[in-house]
Amino acid sequence: MSAILQVQDLRVSYGGINAVKGIDLHVNQGELVALIGANGAGKSSSLKAIAGLLTPASGVIDFLGQSVNQLPAYDLVKLGLGLVPEGRGVFKRMTILENLQMGAFLKTDAKVVHQKLEEVFTYFPRLKERLSQLAGTLSGGEQQMVAMGRAMMAQPKLLLLDEPSMGLSPIMVETIFDVIRNLSSKGMTILLVEQNARLALQMADRAYVMESGLITLSGSGQELLQDPRVRTAYLGE
Repeated sequence: MSAILQVQDLRVSYGGINAVKGIDLHVNQGELVALIGANGAGKSSSLKAIAGLLTPASGVIDFLGQSVNQLPAYDLVKLGLGLVPEGRGVFKRMTILENLQMGAFLKTDAKVVHQKLEEVFTYFPRLKERLSQLAGTLSGGEQQMVAMGRAMMAQPKLLLLDEPSMGLSPIMVETIFDVIRNLSSKGMTILLVEQNARLALQMADRAYVMESGLITLSGSGQELLQDPRVRTAYLGE
């Protein structure tokens, strides 16, 4: 399998704080890879650096065969990197439809945009029922649907998901993860940062465990589910 994303010795700092202390990871074409760990482990900082929202202190981020360390986020979107940010980041004063259309702002073919909209609606039929509703009036789960739908509109080659279950009800978490499973089964390449270790590992092809800015364990999702260190630290067993 070919690596669509290759990260080597990535370091991210905030002032004098080293949030990410030199990690290596890769994501192969068509894989769902999970990055799990406790709050403050450096997961979201790693994802933001990969997405071009933070400038790494050092290291190499290779996407689709080219170094993208210094590229801004908008250029990475053009290359095919999609991000569903932590906290959802919807445009609250815009409608659901307008939010989704923002995800397709690089698309010039109206027919393609319409097709992508219809595809998003197959995953999130609730959004189609409320297209004219302002995103800021939606529940947290509905905003998560909008954020995911917006990223899907860009037809990303790699989808980054940052804590998609955060703050959601159990029923909505199940809904969102069903969509992630479906996207993965259809071949979308996904890097998932998630605190719900059990859910993440159950669906992941491979996974990394991050602690205090370092990757301490890696393996298949099933291997890590059975690892006693993971079961004790993250699964409450």
